[in-house]
Amino acid sequence: MNPEKRQQIFARLRAENPAPTTELNYSTPFELLIAVMLSAQATDVSVNKATAKLFPVANTPEKMLALGVDGVKDYIKTIGLFNAKAENVIKTCRILIEQHGSEVPRDREALEALPGVGRKTANVVLNTAFGEPTIAVDTHIFRLGNRLNLAPGKTPLAVEQKLLKVVPEEFKKDAHHWLILHGRYICTARNPKCGVCVINDLCEYKAKTPLDAQPVPKSAANTATPSQSRVTAGKKTRTSAAAQPAKRKQAGTTAKASTSKTKTVSRSASKAPRTKTSDNTPARKSGRSSS
Repeated sequence: MNPEKRQQIFARLRAENPAPTTELNYSTPFELLIAVMLSAQATDVSVNKATAKLFPVANTPEKMLALGVDGVKDYIKTIGLFNAKAENVIKTCRILIEQHGSEVPRDREALEALPGVGRKTANVVLNTAFGEPTIAVDTHIFRLGNRLNLAPGKTPLAVEQKLLKVVPEEFKKDAHHWLILHGRYICTARNPKCGVCVINDLCEYKAKTPLDAQPVPKSAANTATPSQSRVTAGKKTRTSAAAQPAKRKQAGTTAKASTSKTKTVSRSASKAPRTKTSDNTPARKSGRSSS
């Protein structure tokens, strides 16, 4: 991809969303750090639900540490891997208190030294809390980097380094948020919404999906509109439902007629005269002979 295309891509994304930011809810660098730690292999929505109850109770390293591992677990048990995350949160709070004066360090090496904090988490904190032009590469940005041919790479680190090299300086600070939001809602892993994408003509993805891509009906010969089909189907259903009682009634009448006919034949058979002994039957001979 050439520099002109990359320039236009970010210019359009900026026009769509001039002030992008994380979807995690936070009010201080400490809250952001904890929220990002909890978001590993979890959705922002699930993290926000948990921190909505956790942060009013513990929004400083000291208050969080006072909860203890079990106390933190009670608030984050709806999030995946909550056992390990609770332990990392408590360990991180202890280090922040003992080594950083209860403040979140503005240094990559210090951040990555915290339990449960990797390069991606450190990049998010540096960028979102402190305005550093870092680009955290998650699964969405890794996919976009390769799919769009914006910054192809075999590993998240390779994609990150490529993005830092090719993204124009004016866009670097917000590039992470533009790309992650675009990947989350438009350029999705399955069935990307290419038809409504503002950078469709700049993207170099070969298997683009059109706007009107819909499953083909089984009956291709049926040209009725969806609303007409529903009406027709409704009429057929009602007709069938109305016809069923009539059919049952007819069947009952037939059964009754059959039963009545059987009874009539039976009565006729019972009234028929019994066969009498013929008068021509010879009389039984007497024991005496006539003389």
